[in-house]
Parts: sequence; C-alpha cells; structure tokens
Amino acid sequence: MVGRIILVSFFVLNALPLLAAKNLDPYKVLGVDKNASQRDIQKAFHKLSLKYHPDKNKAKGAQEKFSEINNAYELLSDEEKRKNYDLYGHDTPNPGFENSNFGGNQDGYSYFTSGGAGPGSNYFRSDPSGWQSMGGQGNSRTFSFSFGGGDPSGGSGFSDIFSNLFGGRSGAQSGGFGNFGGSNSNSRSATSAEIVDVTSQYYNKQIVDQGMTWILIFFTPGSRQYFALETLVEDVAGSLDGALKAGKINCANEKSLCQKAGLTSSRSARLFVYSYASSDKGSLVEYTGEYNAKSLKTFCQEHLPRFSRRIDISQFAFALNNVENLPQVLLLSTKKYTPVMWSALSGLYRKRLLFYDAQVHDASDPIMRRLGVTNVPALIGRTVDGKEHVIKAGISVRDLKSGIDELKSLLESFERKNKKVAASYKPKKQSQPDEPVAPVPLLSVSNFNIVCGEKVAVCVIGVFRSSKSKEMLEKILTEISQKTLVRRQSGSSVTYALLDANKQSAFLSSLDKSGFKSYDKLLVAYKPRRGKFATLTQNLTMEEAEKFVGSVLNGDVRFSNVRQKPALR
Repeated sequence: MVGRIILVSFFVLNALPLLAAKNLDPYKVLGVDKNASQRDIQKAFHKLSLKYHPDKNKAKGAQEKFSEINNAYELLSDEEKRKNYDLYGHDTPNPGFENSNFGGNQDGYSYFTSGGAGPGSNYFRSDPSGWQSMGGQGNSRTFSFSFGGGDPSGGSGFSDIFSNLFGGRSGAQSGGFGNFGGSNSNSRSATSAEIVDVTSQYYNKQIVDQGMTWILIFFTPGSRQYFALETLVEDVAGSLDGALKAGKINCANEKSLCQKAGLTSSRSARLFVYSYASSDKGSLVEYTGEYNAKSLKTFCQEHLPRFSRRIDISQFAFALNNVENLPQVLLLSTKKYTPVMWSALSGLYRKRLLFYDAQVHDASDPIMRRLGVTNVPALIGRTVDGKEHVIKAGISVRDLKSGIDELKSLLESFERKNKKVAASYKPKKQSQPDEPVAPVPLLSVSNFNIVCGEKVAVCVIGVFRSSKSKEMLEKILTEISQKTLVRRQSGSSVTYALLDANKQSAFLSSLDKSGFKSYDKLLVAYKPRRGKFATLTQNLTMEEAEKFVGSVLNGDVRFSNVRQKPALR
C-alpha cells in the first residue's frame, strides 16, 4: 500500500507543471462551469479521480489525466487560488510565478513528504477507514478511494456510483413498470436528492412509523468518509426518488438518537436504513456492504415496505370480508416481482388500503377478461360493498417519481369513491343483539374431534395458563368468532376454542419442542388436515388477534409442521 501511495504521489507531483504547460483550463478539466459551487467541483472531482485512478485505469494517458484532475481540483477548491486564477489566469496574483502551476509553493517548487509537511506540500496520508486523505496547499482536502486489494465484490468498486447507478430495463420494455433509474450511460444521476437535517423531534414525527423508507447518515463533525457518503446517498436517493428519502443525523447534537442506533463514539460516518422489511413496524438497519451505488441501491430496495401481498392471479379472489373493512387494490403488471413503486405505496397507504399485486403476461388471459382489463399495467379496486372496479388500464409513466405520483392520484381518487359507497352502504348484520352468542368451548378429550378434528379447515385455539389470561382470550375469541371472516375456499370451516396449558402441556409439545412454556397466553392456528400450525405470541390484543386470524384465513401467514399429531389426554 505504501508503494502505491508513493507511486500515485509521484505521478501527481511530477505533473504539477502540466496544466500550465498545456495551457489547460481547470474548469474544463473537471467539466464544470466557472460559476460552479464547491459542492459541484467536489462531486466532479470524485467522479473523475475514480475513473482515472492509476490503480484502476491502466490505459495510456490515464496517469497524466489523473494528475491534471488532482491539480485542477487543488486550485479550484482553494477560494483564494480560484479567485486569482479567474482574475489573472494563475493561482497567484503575480504572473511572474508561472511555475507555481496550481500545486507548488511560491518559490516554484513542490515536494513530497511521508509525514507532516509544511506549507506548499502535497502528500497522501493513509487512513484506516480505507480512504486516503490527500493534503495540499492551504486547507484543501480531497478523497480518493484506496483500491489496494481490489473490490471484494469483483466489481469496479466505488466507481459503480457512476457506472451502475441506472442499471435495469426501461419502462417501455416491461409494460411501463421497469427498474426505474434504468440504463443511462450519459448521466450519473437523473436527480440528486436533498439530504435533510434530522433531529430527534423530526425523526419521531416524520420518520417513525410513517411508512416511508429512509437512508440516514450518522456522523460527527470531522467524520471520516462523510463527504463521500453524502455524494453516494444523494445519488442513490435521487435514483429512488419518491420511494426513498435521505437524512443526516449529527451525533454531536443528537446523542440520544445515536445511542438508540447503538452508536456511542465513532470517528467514521455510518449508514442506516429505516426499514420495513422484517415487520410492519419500522426499524433501523445498518448498511455494511460496499460503498458503491449499485450495492446500496439494492440494499435500499430490499428494505422497502412489504405490505403488498404477491398473489397468483389464476387463483386470486378479493377477500370477501377483511378485518379492517378496508378497500382493496390489485396491481397487474408484467414484473416478475413486486414493482418498487408499489412497495413504496403499500407503506404510505398501509393503514388505508389492502394491497395485492400479480404478474400477468398479457391482457388475453381469461382472468383479464373477467376483470374487464384490456391492457396492462392495470389497477383494480374493490370497494367495501364488494364491487370490483377497473381503476385504470394501460398505465404509462416516465420514471419512478412520476409513476408513484400517478398511482397516488389513482389511489386517492379510489379512496374518495369508496367513502361515498361506504356512506350509503349498510352491510347485513351478523346477528341480532338479543340472539344468544355461543360460548367458546374449552378443549377436552370428548370434544376435540368435533371442534378441532380433520373435518375442520382451521382451528383457532386460545392457550392460557392463568384465569386472567383465560378471561381475556375468551373475550377476544368470542368477538372474533362473530365477525364475517370467510375463507375463500368453499367448503372450509373455522372453529374457535380454549386450551388449558397447565393440563394439556403434551398438546403444545407436539407442536413445538419448547411447549411454549415461557408464555402465559398465546393463539394457535391449527390445520388438522395438513398437520401444520402458526402462532401469535406477542402483543396479544384484540386488534393484533384480529389481524392474525384475518391473515390466517387469507393465506398470509407462514405455517410450520407439527412434531407429531396433537392429541388431548
């Protein structure tokens, strides 16, 4: 590594007179105009220095170009030198010092030092973070990636910020729903997203449980890699504009927020994503992958909300009755997986709509004719009165942001329509107030085959260890059993029962080796015909229990195999 550092420095120092000798314009070298901000100059330098770095680019002339780029940046990043250049065409106010050439001190010489250096020196300092700090005259400070050892991913390292930012098919190739931010060799980014300053108050009100995925930079003033990460985040968030927002958290000011993320003291800036990948509650997940746009973009997409249920269109039917009594929407597209825009919207509207999506090959499918769809992508909705509507067919969008905006407009229009329907719709009552409600039975040897035998599709069992838990579960199951939670499969039935865990521990052990001994109460959904079960053990409230049962009946819960066929003693 030291040899490489000396080699790169040698090329830079021996090319200091190069720009003046060739009469090169530093603005043109970096590809910026004369009114460019320091931020624009820095970003241009990052891009070009990565492209022409001697460790990565072995083409003829690359070393010389790399030196020109570094010298141009050294001049333009120093406001005093830049001012003098703009006035006199040199980096000093006295034209007699022509040999200073952007990098030397005023006696016309430049020199390399391996340790501390005096004014006018150019040197590289290795940094344990994997970056190199390249010092220069004045207070200039730039970054170049350390390519020693190569990119572990086998790719092109940090240069992927530019070369792979827009990988993917265009929308026209996939029914209007391509991988937005598709291939574009002429532009590094369609747009750079704004990185907002995030305080604890902002985090709690604007980020937590709002349904939007965020990428967040946690840093302290002077953090290593901060500026490079800022550029990376701007570009990735820009390519996912509409589905992802970006923020930065100064841990010097927001200590409690950083402590929640497990950050106590760190000299390096770190990246986190506020993710909905694992549950309906958002959480911070640290990004530990390669610092290139392709890897980070993929990571962000994997942590988008997952509230849309992916279904097989040939077997699909809207839930006749859902626990939340919400309108339902189905996106039909040619995409093999849930489109990014639909994942993002499922988070934003998760409390207002039930989301589904499915892949279709063309509009000639019989199910398309049944739904009245003539072109895809298409959006289908079901209002609370049970009627299905083609919200729009043949949806066409330019990019991710416009696609999200278009679908937002369609969803909100459908919501307004559903509200009008709901205002005049009177569902049939399940039972009259004076009708007796059948009690939830306690499972025993005598009634087990009737309540939870193989003639039953699903048996929902409230398991208790205390009288207080029994009372609570009985109330929950009694209320849920009165709701219209109908399974799509005809001929299926659902039953509800209670189980005393203290007396029937063998039953629980036949499901799981632990016997769920650490729980005072839980719900078990048991499928006798298939020998499978699922459980709800946390946050056992009426609302969560309804969601669990509704998900079980709609096929949205993952079941496990029982250890042996359960039986009561």
